[in-house]
Amino acid sequence: MVKISVFGRGNMGKAVGSVFDYEGNQVEYFGHDSQIPDELGEVVILGTQYKDMAGIIEANKDKLKGKIVVDISNPVNFQTMDDFYVPMDSSAAQLFQDMLPESTVIKAFNTNFFDNLLKKTVAGQVKTTVQMAGDDEAAKARLRQLIEAGGINVVDAGPLRRSRELEAMGYLQIVLAVREQVSFEGGYAILK
Repeated sequence: MVKISVFGRGNMGKAVGSVFDYEGNQVEYFGHDSQIPDELGEVVILGTQYKDMAGIIEANKDKLKGKIVVDISNPVNFQTMDDFYVPMDSSAAQLFQDMLPESTVIKAFNTNFFDNLLKKTVAGQVKTTVQMAGDDEAAKARLRQLIEAGGINVVDAGPLRRSRELEAMGYLQIVLAVREQVSFEGGYAILK
C-alpha cells in the first residue's frame, strides 16, 4: 500500500488520483481550504493550475522534502491561449525542481486529458499512455510502477529538461481541443 497526496480537487487532480486508487492505496486530496497534514504521501501530485503551484510549494516546502513531486501543469495563459508563463528555454517542472532541491520533481500527466485517465483509453480506442520526464531514474521507475499497476502505459521521455517539449505538446493538444480539432475524450495516443 502506498499513500498518494494530491493537491487539487478539480477534474485533473481527481483523474490523476484515480490512476493510483487501487489495491488499498490511500489517495488523499487537498483543496485551497484544506488543512495539510504534517506527513504527505510518498508521491505528491501538483494537480492545480500552474498559477497556484508556487504558493503550494512555498507553503509546504518542508513537507515535500524527500518526496516524489509530480508536476502535471501546462503553464499556459488560458485567457489568451498565446503565452507560456515560463521562459521558452525552461519549463514549469525545472522551475519547481529549483524551488525543491531536496525533492525529486517529475513531469507527468500534462499530455493527458482527464477523460483519458479516468477511462484509461484515448477516444475509447487506444490504451492511455502517460509521458514523463525527470532526472532521478529510481524515482521514475517507482512512478512508472505505480502508474502501470493502475492500468495505464508509461513512456520515459528522458531527463527533466525534456519537460519543455512535454509542456509544448500539452499546450498544442489543449489548443486543438479548444479549437474543436480533437475532442477532450481524444488527444495524443502512443503506439509502441
